[in-house]
Amino acid sequence: MPTPHPDTRNERRKTLDDQLAAEPLLPIPDAKPGDRPRPLGEHLRSRRRPVAVVGVVENGVIRLLDAQVKLPERTRVIVVASDPGWPRPGSKQTPPNKSL
Repeated sequence: MPTPHPDTRNERRKTLDDQLAAEPLLPIPDAKPGDRPRPLGEHLRSRRRPVAVVGVVENGVIRLLDAQVKLPERTRVIVVASDPGWPRPGSKQTPPNKSL
């Protein structure tokens, strides 16, 4: 059996706790027949999930290789590109924003 501890809350906290306890309970949500209970985390998760797609850059624009992939307007994306290997062997060109 747990040992009772003295109440160390301040008066403001006790008042807030009493107000919260006095509020009416929320109604039980309507569940469809056959719905299985889910953990709370599943209810709070975003419906969108990250997806990885392959594309190529043509004239500065990324074109997805899979034509069936449709992204909603204003979708946030992260572009990960392979390193171009600066400086290229035999090239005297310096990489952008870098000096040799």
